[in-house]
Amino acid sequence: MSAALAHVETLPGISPGVYSAADFAAVSEIAHREAGIVLAEGKAMLVYSRLAPLVRDSGCATFGSYILRIREDAAERNRAIMALTTNHTFFYREAHHFEHFASHVRPGLVDTLARGGKVRLWSAGSSSGEETWSLLMTLLGPDRVAGERIARADVRLLGSDIAAHALRKAEAARYRTEELKAVPDALTRAWTVPAGEETEIAPSVRALARFRTLNLHGPWPMQGKFDVIFCRNVMIYFDNPTKERLVARFAEALVPGGWLYVGHSERVTGPALQLLATAGPTIYRRSEA
Repeated sequence: MSAALAHVETLPGISPGVYSAADFAAVSEIAHREAGIVLAEGKAMLVYSRLAPLVRDSGCATFGSYILRIREDAAERNRAIMALTTNHTFFYREAHHFEHFASHVRPGLVDTLARGGKVRLWSAGSSSGEETWSLLMTLLGPDRVAGERIARADVRLLGSDIAAHALRKAEAARYRTEELKAVPDALTRAWTVPAGEETEIAPSVRALARFRTLNLHGPWPMQGKFDVIFCRNVMIYFDNPTKERLVARFAEALVPGGWLYVGHSERVTGPALQLLATAGPTIYRRSEA
């Protein structure tokens, strides 16, 4: 027996009859197959703590019974996958990405819109919306009048995530005021509205975003290509072959000259390097060809 499975059997206070080595192995296999998530040997207690409430709610007495259910019930299986994902994010995270976007990417996008073209952005793994709103506020810029002209053009942002509950918060677009402290003051003044102890994203910004539940590991229904894709701190949960397949798909989903931003601990490797060139720290640009 592997060290990982032996560790599961000796979790303090948990009967192997309720949660066993075989249960951890089964959940790990399902998570990897369904969403590309890798559950390392140290994640046994995390799996227990995240799924135990669902096991109880389902009326199952053991993890083994619950696993049988999620194998057959796609909706319950999706609930389990969502419970295993971490929806931790914050406004203006990895600020250098937004600064790069503002100085190197935004001018070209604004010019495209001014000439009657369209701009499409994708926040892949958008969680509760902080990245989405940070990106849109940066696109619109600190000048409210100029930003409103941009907002009236053909610009849309897709925010996608596997976790439906996170997307509901994104769509509500209301946050504790302190959560926006990292956003430049000029942007919050232009594009947010005070709401008591909370702050709302302005309606003109919210109108530009569409949120959809999407498993990056599965089919993508989008038909068009994107000028910019942000996928940050999502691939840390995947093994290398899964990462390489995903980044290759991102590269194909970009317009020629489009931009991909990934998380601070993530790198592009594999076939995608035929299309993507490094343009800065964790910033990549698709070739023009």
